[in-house]
Amino acid sequence: MPVRKIIHVDMDAFYASVEQRDHPELRGKPVAVGGSSKRGVVAAASYEARAFGVKSAMPSVTAQRRCPDLIFVKPRFEVYRAVSRQIREIFVRHTDLIEPLALDEAYLDVTEDKQGIGSAVKIAKAIRAAINEETGLTASAGVSYNKFIAKLASDQNKPDGLCIILPQQGEAFVATLPVRRFHGVGPRTAEKMERLGIRTGADLRAMSEEWLQRNFGSSAGYLFKAARGIDNRRVNPSRERKSVGGELTYFNDKRSNEELRAALDEIVEIVWRRIESSGVRGRTVVMKARYADFRTLTRSKSLNRNIADKAEFAAIGHALLNQILPAEMGIRLLGLTLSGIDQNGQNHRTGAAEEPLVGVQPTLPFAEIEN
Repeated sequence: MPVRKIIHVDMDAFYASVEQRDHPELRGKPVAVGGSSKRGVVAAASYEARAFGVKSAMPSVTAQRRCPDLIFVKPRFEVYRAVSRQIREIFVRHTDLIEPLALDEAYLDVTEDKQGIGSAVKIAKAIRAAINEETGLTASAGVSYNKFIAKLASDQNKPDGLCIILPQQGEAFVATLPVRRFHGVGPRTAEKMERLGIRTGADLRAMSEEWLQRNFGSSAGYLFKAARGIDNRRVNPSRERKSVGGELTYFNDKRSNEELRAALDEIVEIVWRRIESSGVRGRTVVMKARYADFRTLTRSKSLNRNIADKAEFAAIGHALLNQILPAEMGIRLLGLTLSGIDQNGQNHRTGAAEEPLVGVQPTLPFAEIEN
């Protein structure tokens, strides 16, 4: 198989950077895009805010506690989508093999580039320069021979950075990384690995596939290959997204109706941000709840049209939650998903690849580990 040339482009603090670009008075200051209310959630944070430990999906009250001078700005998704289209037009100058993950990041296969440049590194530099010139924003990029390493590389020198990992460097690069940086390894998986003595890619590589199978089930194959820098997934510009959602696992089980409703409000904020970011619409809401004894149930409701807005999405989610209240045993996990996806009424396709929804990738059966 010929070596592919893959670029992962990731905008730097995208939503917050757009706000700082459009509002000069915000430049150099800690900015959070999201609601500042008691139940608000941070959608994105500027690098000035990140220095205080503020990050996306964090409750706004926690963010404000960490950074008292934090400035909250309401999200403007129509603006972010417009900028994202500008960036996509830059990508198309070089290749049609573009797999968007969200408004602010995408994989590009430039093995055969339109302009005949021939060098993935030169193409990545040209793309970053064009983004900066045409949008006033910065992007980081990772250049490598597969998607897994390209995405790891794009995060290596942020912000406004470029990282190149050649095929002969891939396995050694992965070996040095903490396993928590592997896409697909969430916090609970990382905790389990820590207990098993696995902290780095090198530690993971030392384990046999049989051992991984015993401890991580169906994810063993992915982990075995990832530790060796292997990823044969293709850049797919037309994969169908089947759902958009998210869930939270709680250290302390939630029991009262009030705290469960407040928890659901938080999830609504997180998931609706992802829905807006993906630019999708759907007609089915699914609620997932896991009790303290690990028994899991789902409730769903479908409309004969797309969900109109966040208020309707939240109302349906609360109606589904009400079906299982009171939860005297306690609930350790709560989640919401929008499915029955349809964008512009065209074959239920979003133009974006189906990716996991709680900040992990690639799409893999990690549920038994994370939960």
